[in-house]
Amino acid sequence: MKETAQVLREKGLKVTPQRIAVYNMLINTKEHPNAETIYRALEPTNPTMSLATVYKTLDYFKQLGLVQELNVGEGSSRYDAIVKCHPHTVCVQCGKVQDLYLEELTELHKKVADDLDFQVSCEQLILYGVCGECRRKMEEA
Repeated sequence: MKETAQVLREKGLKVTPQRIAVYNMLINTKEHPNAETIYRALEPTNPTMSLATVYKTLDYFKQLGLVQELNVGEGSSRYDAIVKCHPHTVCVQCGKVQDLYLEELTELHKKVADDLDFQVSCEQLILYGVCGECRRKMEEA
């Protein structure tokens, strides 16, 4: 895997400790955090980083294709460093967002391309429901 600084340079970004920290957090988590979560997680080790810096950094990353932005209906976007189109699940109880890798759902637009008069470059399929952990908690109660 390429070093984070090299990835940022190749995208034409100035390499800063804050950008490295944000990108490293995103490539090393499956949690799909929002900007506030990223800020709170990085603030202890990056005390000079502001929430505005995190938002600007995420915006740059999104524009350059380093992250994808997910709107799961919470009022703030979540971010995913896996930029290849893939579906997600969202638990309506705990809010957990997870990647969903089912061949039948991956790149769905390619499977229906012949039926569409529309060229799709990517889709964001989000399935809402209750995760296994929350279901088990509800059954125990």
